[in-house]
Amino acid sequence: MNERRKIAEEAFKEGYNCSQSVAIAFADLVNISKEELLRLCAPFGGGMGRLREVCGAFSGSLVILGLIDGYATPETGDKKAELYKKVQTLASCFEEKHGSIVCRDIMGLGTGHSAPTPTPRTADFYTS
Repeated sequence: MNERRKIAEEAFKEGYNCSQSVAIAFADLVNISKEELLRLCAPFGGGMGRLREVCGAFSGSLVILGLIDGYATPETGDKKAELYKKVQTLASCFEEKHGSIVCRDIMGLGTGHSAPTPTPRTADFYTS
């Protein structure tokens, strides 16, 4: 198994959300502390705070992409276009593998948002 995937899976099983788990697997590539990275990604779990919108794992990958290839100036030209191209390529690859970048679609949850209360992390949580 890919080492980064293993790190992400282990983090998820420890209780980190999908966004945090993916991001932490790439923490060695970014110039930010692990704690700051975890805090930055915390709201994206459950498809953005259990709204079941954009998948947390996908959002976590975008956080890493932004920290690696993002820009910190008002950008309107090639740098922005290149970053957006990478986002769209990543989205296409993610959709190809998972069918969507939307949490509720991936999880087969139908329409609407979920309650804000996190699902308890029982043994059944990881088998469903």
